[in-house]
Amino acid sequence: MNIKRLLFVVFFTAFALVSGKYFIYSSQREKNSDETYRKAFQTNYKIFSAEVPSKLMFCNEDVPIKMFYVRESLERELLTNTFWQSNTMLMLKRAYRWFPIIEPILKKNDIPDDFKYLALIESGFLNVVSPANAAGFWQFIKPTGQKYGLEITEEVDERYHLEKATEAACKFIKTTFNIFDNWTLAAAAYNMGEFGVKRSLESQNVSSYYDLYLNDETSRYVYRILALKLIYSHPVKYGYYLRLKDLYPPIPCKILSIDSSISNLVSFAKSNNITYRLLKDFNPWLRNKQLINKAKKTYEIKIPKAGFENYDNLLGKDNDQLFNDTSSVSGL
Repeated sequence: MNIKRLLFVVFFTAFALVSGKYFIYSSQREKNSDETYRKAFQTNYKIFSAEVPSKLMFCNEDVPIKMFYVRESLERELLTNTFWQSNTMLMLKRAYRWFPIIEPILKKNDIPDDFKYLALIESGFLNVVSPANAAGFWQFIKPTGQKYGLEITEEVDERYHLEKATEAACKFIKTTFNIFDNWTLAAAAYNMGEFGVKRSLESQNVSSYYDLYLNDETSRYVYRILALKLIYSHPVKYGYYLRLKDLYPPIPCKILSIDSSISNLVSFAKSNNITYRLLKDFNPWLRNKQLINKAKKTYEIKIPKAGFENYDNLLGKDNDQLFNDTSSVSGL
Protein backbone atom coordinates (compact mmCIF):
# COMPACT_ATOMS: atom_id res chain seq x y z
CA MET A 1 0.00 0.00 0.00
CA ASN A 2 1.54 3.28 -1.03
CA ILE A 3 1.82 6.18 1.35
CA LYS A 4 -1.03 8.20 -0.22
CA ARG A 5 -3.45 5.32 0.03
CA LEU A 6 -2.43 4.68 3.63
CA LEU A 7 -3.02 8.31 4.57
CA PHE A 8 -6.45 8.24 2.91
CA VAL A 9 -7.49 5.11 4.84
CA VAL A 10 -6.29 6.63 8.12
CA PHE A 11 -8.08 9.95 7.41
CA PHE A 12 -11.32 8.26 6.35
CA THR A 13 -11.31 5.96 9.41
CA ALA A 14 -10.73 8.90 11.74
CA PHE A 15 -13.46 10.92 10.00
CA ALA A 16 -15.89 8.01 10.27
CA LEU A 17 -15.20 7.58 13.97
CA VAL A 18 -15.62 11.28 14.71
CA SER A 19 -18.72 11.56 12.51
CA GLY A 20 -20.23 8.46 14.05
CA LYS A 21 -19.79 9.86 17.51
CA TYR A 22 -21.27 13.19 16.37
CA PHE A 23 -24.34 11.59 14.85
CA ILE A 24 -24.79 9.33 17.86
CA TYR A 25 -24.49 12.39 20.11
CA SER A 26 -26.86 14.41 17.92
CA SER A 27 -29.38 11.60 17.84
CA GLN A 28 -29.17 11.18 21.60
CA ARG A 29 -29.49 14.95 22.12
CA GLU A 30 -32.54 15.04 19.84
CA LYS A 31 -34.04 12.13 21.73
CA ASN A 32 -33.40 13.87 25.05
CA SER A 33 -34.85 17.11 23.68
CA ASP A 34 -38.02 15.33 22.55
CA GLU A 35 -38.36 13.64 25.91
CA THR A 36 -37.87 16.93 27.77
CA TYR A 37 -40.47 18.60 25.54
CA ARG A 38 -42.89 15.73 26.01
CA LYS A 39 -42.57 15.84 29.79
CA ALA A 40 -42.94 19.64 29.82
CA PHE A 41 -46.06 19.37 27.67
CA GLN A 42 -47.61 16.73 29.92
CA THR A 43 -46.73 18.72 33.04
CA ASN A 44 -47.87 22.14 31.92
CA TYR A 45 -50.70 21.58 29.44
CA LYS A 46 -53.94 20.53 31.08
CA ILE A 47 -57.53 20.76 29.90
CA PHE A 48 -60.36 20.39 32.39
CA SER A 49 -63.98 19.74 31.63
CA ALA A 50 -66.26 22.66 32.52
CA GLU A 51 -68.48 21.91 35.50
CA VAL A 52 -72.12 21.17 34.72
CA PRO A 53 -74.37 22.18 37.65
CA SER A 54 -76.67 19.64 39.25
CA LYS A 55 -79.55 22.15 39.28
CA LEU A 56 -80.31 24.99 36.91
CA MET A 57 -83.17 27.42 36.23
CA PHE A 58 -84.12 29.63 33.32
CA CYS A 59 -86.52 32.42 34.29
CA ASN A 60 -87.43 30.38 37.39
CA GLU A 61 -88.34 27.40 35.21
CA ASP A 62 -86.55 24.13 35.96
CA VAL A 63 -84.05 22.82 33.43
CA PRO A 64 -84.27 18.97 33.44
CA ILE A 65 -80.51 18.70 33.82
CA LYS A 66 -80.57 15.01 34.81
CA MET A 67 -81.86 14.00 31.38
CA PHE A 68 -78.77 12.82 29.50
CA TYR A 69 -79.31 14.81 26.31
CA VAL A 70 -80.13 17.98 28.26
CA ARG A 71 -76.93 17.67 30.27
CA GLU A 72 -74.84 16.88 27.20
CA SER A 73 -76.38 19.71 25.14
CA LEU A 74 -75.63 22.19 27.92
CA GLU A 75 -72.11 20.84 28.30
CA ARG A 76 -71.48 21.34 24.59
CA GLU A 77 -72.29 25.04 24.90
CA LEU A 78 -70.37 25.38 28.16
CA LEU A 79 -67.25 23.89 26.59
CA THR A 80 -67.63 25.90 23.39
CA ASN A 81 -67.89 29.19 25.24
CA THR A 82 -65.45 28.39 28.05
CA PHE A 83 -62.67 27.52 25.61
CA TRP A 84 -63.45 30.16 22.99
CA GLN A 85 -61.62 32.48 25.32
CA SER A 86 -61.18 35.56 23.15
CA ASN A 87 -64.84 35.77 22.17
CA THR A 88 -66.16 35.04 25.66
CA MET A 89 -63.72 37.48 27.24
CA LEU A 90 -64.85 40.27 24.92
CA MET A 91 -68.53 39.55 25.53
CA LEU A 92 -67.94 39.62 29.27
CA LYS A 93 -66.25 43.01 28.94
CA ARG A 94 -69.04 44.43 26.76
CA ALA A 95 -71.80 43.06 28.98
CA TYR A 96 -70.63 45.30 31.82
CA ARG A 97 -71.37 48.33 29.64
CA TRP A 98 -74.70 47.27 28.12
CA PHE A 99 -76.48 45.18 30.77
CA PRO A 100 -77.20 48.27 32.91
CA ILE A 101 -79.24 49.69 30.01
CA ILE A 102 -81.10 46.46 29.23
CA GLU A 103 -81.91 45.28 32.76
CA PRO A 104 -84.25 48.12 33.86
CA ILE A 105 -86.17 47.93 30.58
CA LEU A 106 -86.74 44.19 31.04
CA LYS A 107 -87.82 44.80 34.63
CA LYS A 108 -90.21 47.60 33.66
CA ASN A 109 -91.87 45.28 31.14
CA ASP A 110 -92.07 42.31 33.56
CA ILE A 111 -89.66 40.27 31.44
CA PRO A 112 -87.30 38.00 33.44
CA ASP A 113 -83.75 39.24 33.76
CA ASP A 114 -82.37 36.07 32.11
CA PHE A 115 -83.45 37.43 28.73
CA LYS A 116 -80.50 39.82 28.76
CA TYR A 117 -78.40 36.77 27.87
CA LEU A 118 -80.59 36.23 24.82
CA ALA A 119 -79.44 39.60 23.46
CA LEU A 120 -75.87 38.59 24.23
CA ILE A 121 -75.99 35.35 22.23
CA GLU A 122 -77.84 37.04 19.39
CA SER A 123 -75.18 39.66 18.69
CA GLY A 124 -72.31 39.48 21.18
CA PHE A 125 -73.26 43.13 21.82
CA LEU A 126 -72.05 44.16 18.39
CA ASN A 127 -74.21 45.91 15.82
CA VAL A 128 -73.89 43.05 13.38
CA VAL A 129 -76.07 42.18 10.39
CA SER A 130 -76.93 38.50 9.90
CA PRO A 131 -77.16 36.68 6.54
CA ALA A 132 -80.97 37.09 6.92
CA ASN A 133 -80.45 40.87 7.34
CA ALA A 134 -81.33 40.83 11.04
CA ALA A 135 -79.69 43.83 12.67
CA GLY A 136 -78.74 45.34 16.02
CA PHE A 137 -78.14 43.84 19.45
CA TRP A 138 -81.53 42.10 19.37
CA GLN A 139 -81.21 41.01 15.73
CA PHE A 140 -84.56 42.10 14.36
CA ILE A 141 -85.38 41.56 10.71
CA LYS A 142 -87.08 44.57 9.13
CA PRO A 143 -90.73 43.30 9.11
CA THR A 144 -90.57 42.11 12.72
CA GLY A 145 -88.91 45.31 13.90
CA GLN A 146 -91.60 47.40 12.23
CA LYS A 147 -94.33 45.14 13.62
CA TYR A 148 -93.14 45.93 17.13
CA GLY A 149 -92.86 49.68 16.63
CA LEU A 150 -89.36 50.35 15.33
CA GLU A 151 -88.78 52.99 12.68
CA ILE A 152 -86.67 51.57 9.85
CA THR A 153 -85.82 53.91 6.96
CA GLU A 154 -82.74 54.92 5.00
CA GLU A 155 -81.96 57.61 7.58
CA VAL A 156 -83.20 56.06 10.83
CA ASP A 157 -82.99 52.39 11.82
CA GLU A 158 -84.13 51.88 15.40
CA ARG A 159 -82.99 48.26 15.40
CA TYR A 160 -79.67 49.90 16.30
CA HIS A 161 -81.25 52.00 19.06
CA LEU A 162 -80.63 49.86 22.13
CA GLU A 163 -83.38 51.26 24.36
CA LYS A 164 -86.07 51.15 21.65
CA ALA A 165 -84.95 47.76 20.34
CA THR A 166 -85.08 46.37 23.88
CA GLU A 167 -88.63 47.70 24.27
CA ALA A 168 -89.56 46.00 20.98
CA ALA A 169 -87.93 42.75 22.13
CA CYS A 170 -89.97 42.90 25.34
CA LYS A 171 -93.18 43.18 23.30
CA PHE A 172 -92.15 40.20 21.17
CA ILE A 173 -91.23 38.08 24.20
CA LYS A 174 -94.42 39.00 26.03
CA THR A 175 -96.50 38.07 22.96
CA THR A 176 -94.92 34.62 22.71
CA PHE A 177 -95.13 34.06 26.46
CA ASN A 178 -98.86 34.77 26.30
CA ILE A 179 -99.14 32.09 23.61
CA PHE A 180 -97.10 29.38 25.36
CA ASP A 181 -97.32 30.42 29.03
CA ASN A 182 -93.68 29.38 29.25
CA TRP A 183 -90.54 31.55 29.19
CA THR A 184 -88.31 28.81 27.76
CA LEU A 185 -90.61 28.32 24.77
CA ALA A 186 -90.81 32.12 24.40
CA ALA A 187 -87.01 32.20 24.15
CA ALA A 188 -87.03 29.42 21.54
CA ALA A 189 -89.69 31.32 19.60
CA TYR A 190 -87.40 34.34 19.45
CA ASN A 191 -85.12 32.22 17.29
CA MET A 192 -87.60 30.01 15.44
CA GLY A 193 -90.73 32.13 15.38
CA GLU A 194 -93.93 31.50 17.31
CA PHE A 195 -95.55 29.52 14.49
CA GLY A 196 -92.52 27.27 14.07
CA VAL A 197 -92.49 26.42 17.77
CA LYS A 198 -96.26 25.92 17.83
CA ARG A 199 -96.19 23.56 14.83
CA SER A 200 -93.34 21.56 16.36
CA LEU A 201 -95.15 21.17 19.68
CA GLU A 202 -98.35 20.04 17.97
CA SER A 203 -96.73 17.68 15.47
CA GLN A 204 -94.57 16.02 18.13
CA ASN A 205 -97.32 15.99 20.77
CA VAL A 206 -95.14 17.44 23.55
CA SER A 207 -95.33 20.58 25.67
CA SER A 208 -91.70 21.28 26.66
CA TYR A 209 -88.81 22.79 24.73
CA TYR A 210 -86.57 20.08 26.15
CA ASP A 211 -88.72 17.35 24.56
CA LEU A 212 -88.67 18.85 21.07
CA TYR A 213 -86.67 17.59 18.12
CA LEU A 214 -85.65 20.81 16.35
CA ASN A 215 -83.27 22.21 13.76
CA ASP A 216 -79.69 22.46 14.96
CA GLU A 217 -79.75 26.21 15.61
CA THR A 218 -82.94 26.25 17.72
CA SER A 219 -82.05 23.01 19.51
CA ARG A 220 -78.85 24.72 20.73
CA TYR A 221 -80.39 28.14 21.32
CA VAL A 222 -81.63 27.93 24.91
CA TYR A 223 -78.56 25.94 25.96
CA ARG A 224 -76.35 28.75 24.66
CA ILE A 225 -78.31 31.21 26.82
CA LEU A 226 -77.92 28.93 29.82
CA ALA A 227 -74.20 28.43 29.24
CA LEU A 228 -73.53 32.15 29.03
CA LYS A 229 -75.65 32.78 32.10
CA LEU A 230 -73.49 30.31 34.04
CA ILE A 231 -70.19 31.74 32.81
CA TYR A 232 -71.15 35.36 33.39
CA SER A 233 -72.68 34.68 36.78
CA HIS A 234 -69.53 32.89 37.98
CA PRO A 235 -66.63 33.83 35.66
CA VAL A 236 -63.84 32.65 37.98
CA LYS A 237 -65.48 29.25 38.26
CA TYR A 238 -65.09 28.90 34.50
CA GLY A 239 -61.55 30.27 34.38
CA TYR A 240 -62.10 33.97 33.65
CA TYR A 241 -60.05 36.20 35.93
CA LEU A 242 -60.77 39.87 35.29
CA ARG A 243 -60.55 42.91 37.49
CA LEU A 244 -63.34 45.46 37.36
CA LYS A 245 -60.99 47.82 35.52
CA ASP A 246 -60.59 45.19 32.80
CA LEU A 247 -64.29 45.47 31.91
CA TYR A 248 -65.75 48.11 29.60
CA PRO A 249 -67.40 50.72 31.82
CA PRO A 250 -70.66 52.49 30.95
CA ILE A 251 -70.07 55.96 29.50
CA PRO A 252 -72.33 58.73 30.88
CA CYS A 253 -74.22 60.68 28.22
CA LYS A 254 -76.47 63.69 28.02
CA ILE A 255 -79.56 63.59 25.82
CA LEU A 256 -80.40 66.18 23.19
CA SER A 257 -84.02 66.21 22.03
CA ILE A 258 -84.24 67.11 18.35
CA ASP A 259 -87.56 67.82 16.59
CA SER A 260 -86.18 69.45 13.45
CA SER A 261 -83.97 68.43 10.54
CA ILE A 262 -80.19 68.18 10.75
CA SER A 263 -78.70 68.86 7.34
CA ASN A 264 -75.16 67.81 8.23
CA LEU A 265 -74.43 65.42 11.10
CA VAL A 266 -70.68 66.03 10.81
CA SER A 267 -71.23 69.71 11.55
CA PHE A 268 -73.80 68.84 14.21
CA ALA A 269 -71.24 66.64 15.97
CA LYS A 270 -68.59 69.35 15.82
CA SER A 271 -71.00 71.93 17.26
CA ASN A 272 -71.45 69.58 20.24
CA ASN A 273 -67.69 69.19 20.74
CA ILE A 274 -67.45 65.59 19.53
CA THR A 275 -66.39 63.90 16.32
CA TYR A 276 -68.73 62.34 13.76
CA ARG A 277 -67.25 58.98 14.75
CA LEU A 278 -68.36 59.48 18.38
CA LEU A 279 -71.79 60.64 17.28
CA LYS A 280 -72.19 57.40 15.31
CA ASP A 281 -70.75 55.27 18.12
CA PHE A 282 -73.38 56.52 20.55
CA ASN A 283 -76.21 56.80 18.01
CA PRO A 284 -75.76 53.95 15.51
CA TRP A 285 -79.44 54.25 14.58
CA LEU A 286 -78.53 57.36 12.57
CA ARG A 287 -77.84 55.70 9.23
CA ASN A 288 -76.98 58.68 7.06
CA LYS A 289 -74.99 61.91 7.25
CA GLN A 290 -78.18 63.89 7.61
CA LEU A 291 -81.53 63.64 9.38
CA ILE A 292 -84.32 65.05 7.23
CA ASN A 293 -87.11 65.07 9.78
CA LYS A 294 -90.11 65.96 7.62
CA ALA A 295 -92.60 64.63 10.17
CA LYS A 296 -91.04 66.78 12.91
CA LYS A 297 -90.68 63.77 15.17
CA THR A 298 -88.69 64.10 18.38
CA TYR A 299 -85.46 62.11 18.39
CA GLU A 300 -83.14 61.73 21.35
CA ILE A 301 -79.46 61.94 20.48
CA LYS A 302 -76.80 60.84 22.96
CA ILE A 303 -73.73 63.01 23.52
CA PRO A 304 -71.00 61.68 25.83
CA LYS A 305 -70.46 63.88 28.87
CA ALA A 306 -67.20 65.70 29.50
CA GLY A 307 -64.47 63.47 30.87
CA PHE A 308 -65.16 60.49 28.61
CA GLU A 309 -61.85 61.10 26.83
CA ASN A 310 -59.89 59.82 29.83
CA TYR A 311 -60.53 56.13 30.39
CA ASP A 312 -59.46 56.37 34.02
CA ASN A 313 -62.33 58.80 34.63
CA LEU A 314 -64.80 56.07 33.68
CA LEU A 315 -63.45 53.53 36.16
CA GLY A 316 -64.99 53.51 39.62
CA LYS A 317 -63.34 52.93 42.96
CA ASP A 318 -61.94 49.52 43.95
CA ASN A 319 -61.38 48.75 40.28
CA ASP A 320 -58.63 46.28 41.17
CA GLN A 321 -61.34 44.08 42.71
CA LEU A 322 -61.71 40.72 41.00
CA PHE A 323 -64.85 40.43 38.92
CA ASN A 324 -66.44 37.22 40.16
CA ASP A 325 -69.77 37.35 41.96
CA THR A 326 -72.01 39.15 39.49
CA SER A 327 -74.71 39.70 42.12
CA SER A 328 -72.38 42.14 43.87
CA VAL A 329 -71.40 44.09 40.77
CA SER A 330 -73.53 46.85 39.33
CA GLY A 331 -74.95 45.87 36.00
CA LEU A 332 -74.40 42.12 36.17
